[in-house]
Amino acid sequence: MSTTNSEIGYVSPKTQVRWIPVIGLEVHCQLKTWTKLFCGCRNEFGATPNSRTCPVCTAQPGALPVLNREALELALRTALALGASVAPTSKFDRKNYFYCDLPKGYQISQFDQPYCTGGGITLESGKRVRLTRIHLEEDAGKAIHDRGDTTLVDLNRAGVPLIESVSEADMQTSQEAFEYLTALKEILQYVGASDCDMEKGSLRCDVNISVRPEGEPWRTKVELKNLNSFRNVQASIEFEIRRQVEAYESGDPAQFPVQETRLFDAEKGVTRSMRRKEDAHDYRYFPEPDLPPITVSAERLDRLRSALPELPTARRARYQKDFGLSAYDAGVLTADRALSEFFETVARLSKLPKEASNWISNELLRNLNDPLLPIRSIDELPFRPHDMSLLLGMLDKGEISGQAGRKVLRAMFETGKSPKDLVASLGLEQVNDSAALDDWCREALVGKDKIIADVRAGKTKAVGALVGPVMKASKGSANPQVVQEILLRLIAEMPS
Repeated sequence: MSTTNSEIGYVSPKTQVRWIPVIGLEVHCQLKTWTKLFCGCRNEFGATPNSRTCPVCTAQPGALPVLNREALELALRTALALGASVAPTSKFDRKNYFYCDLPKGYQISQFDQPYCTGGGITLESGKRVRLTRIHLEEDAGKAIHDRGDTTLVDLNRAGVPLIESVSEADMQTSQEAFEYLTALKEILQYVGASDCDMEKGSLRCDVNISVRPEGEPWRTKVELKNLNSFRNVQASIEFEIRRQVEAYESGDPAQFPVQETRLFDAEKGVTRSMRRKEDAHDYRYFPEPDLPPITVSAERLDRLRSALPELPTARRARYQKDFGLSAYDAGVLTADRALSEFFETVARLSKLPKEASNWISNELLRNLNDPLLPIRSIDELPFRPHDMSLLLGMLDKGEISGQAGRKVLRAMFETGKSPKDLVASLGLEQVNDSAALDDWCREALVGKDKIIADVRAGKTKAVGALVGPVMKASKGSANPQVVQEILLRLIAEMPS
């Protein structure tokens, strides 16, 4: 990919023609409700197959749907957070198609009157990716095709509430798509709409993509279906751009892209045809007769708007202004709402925001990502922000060294004990006793004539090479600042 001053495009290595990608995203997000969209079955991932079903979600004769109020509230919160316009009245429709994981033979969705339109997400470049609409619908079940000639169907997912957000085709690179998805995921998590766990299928993405020579009209779009990671979204877009350009430049109309749905093979890094893409009329939409229209009052929207949390973009700006954090550190800390709130509490209790940022962004997240530890999220931590603030206070007062602090934090992950108790039980109190430190420092100076000469020549930073051996001798308990002062004093006292 390469850029010009006006547009971003792909320059063909064969013809040197600049092709402009045209990219739009459809994101399906399962809402984090207690029950399904139109029945009382638990909305629960990982349950025994077909154990979370009832006459409504399995389409038994005479069973009638009832809209889940919680799902509608979460959908409305999402719309408001994205700056969308909520319709005072919207309706449900039947989207007819036949597949083994769709018990009714149709999906209850929204067609010509979605619950909201407009809104969008602003990328770091300042570019605005507009939203066309968001609509509320039920999920289908899950078909499992990995057992030879047998297909198994699990209907636990059938009827789970979804919102589908459809963007305008405002993106032109895979990086813009990645950034858009990241920002959308953050907002969905911040407003409490979804956990956005792609491994569990609660966030799924489809890509609509076409290419056109610079200055020419749009051409046929292709849909890339069911992409299960942001990296796969990027990789599939990049492959599809090359594939479509090569097809057009072949000059053979039989090879030109057609309106179809394609799947991405992550192992091979290629897309392959799944089916010809249907148009809206193929689904034979008509209004859902068993559900009344959705009405949303201005008072209800005002109440929901006032309850929205501070969103990631505003929070990042505040962290940089109030806490003096870099844009990068603010981005790391606000990528997850639970992490952000943990940081804020630690910063407030310890009154050490920069130290809290450093230790949480680096050491705490490193332990969270350690495969040897079973803890994977802030919500699972066995200790509280208060404990983390105590650890920072001990470091700030020089009671323990940074090396000892890392050992204590690891032990906090493993045991959940207070840092003060762990420092005592592990014998990690920082040694400031000059007699003990003198002995370790004298040992570290033995045979280090070159470093001693450099320090005497005014290169005092050279003494840093001796601090490590002293820390090792003290098993991390020595105060490194005091160690450095003693080393400089001992060198100054040496005879010329």
